[in-house]
Amino acid sequence: MRSANRTEADVATRAAREVWREGLGVAIATSAYGISFGALAVASGLDVWQTCVLSLVMFTGGSQFAFIGVLGAGGLAALPSAIASAALLGVRNVAYGMRMSSLIGDGFWRRTAAAQVTIDESTAVAISQESPALGRLGFWITGLGVFIGWNLTTLAGALLGDVLGDPKSWGLDAAAAAAFLALLWPRLKQRQAIAVGVAAAVVAAALTPVLMPGMPVLVAAVVAIVVGWFNWLGRDGDAASVKEAAS
Repeated sequence: MRSANRTEADVATRAAREVWREGLGVAIATSAYGISFGALAVASGLDVWQTCVLSLVMFTGGSQFAFIGVLGAGGLAALPSAIASAALLGVRNVAYGMRMSSLIGDGFWRRTAAAQVTIDESTAVAISQESPALGRLGFWITGLGVFIGWNLTTLAGALLGDVLGDPKSWGLDAAAAAAFLALLWPRLKQRQAIAVGVAAAVVAAALTPVLMPGMPVLVAAVVAIVVGWFNWLGRDGDAASVKEAAS
């Protein structure tokens, strides 16, 4: 009996360590491109303090990049469009919050803190775990890790903005997309997921020249919702998976 309990404890410990490694790895990788945001924000006309406050309060990478992108292109006259674009991209966090609500549990302060760190990365790490307890651990490790790291690197990027010169010449403007793709790639194991990803990318790319920033992403998200709701292309893939498991 003691041996069995010890074995279960060892398995649980190894699983928790794996979640720690995964969460911290994602946090470090994501925080690294906060330097890009800091440099781009300063280049767009914000000062260091405005840049840091934006990261502390808004704290959702896609919305932040959209905000400074529109602001940098149109100046103060484009401020309403910049706010609208950031808000549109931030809508996805509402869906993440609904998904994470049962995992986080009750408690005002716990939910308040969770709302601030419910982002792409923390949600992705949480839902990839095998149990609710590990998912909860992954959520907090990743969310808090990214929050702390992102704000530190935002400050560093803002301070070094003038030294780095044009952030695009260093490829920093593409860092956010590359990091998100790295998170998405391991989940593309079934035909339905691949089809949704390709279709959404095509829709977003086709609509980017004709719609305001933020809208193509939301329209592309509708593709994923529709396919997921009706489970198109999912039944055959699930059946194939069952057959492979049985064999």
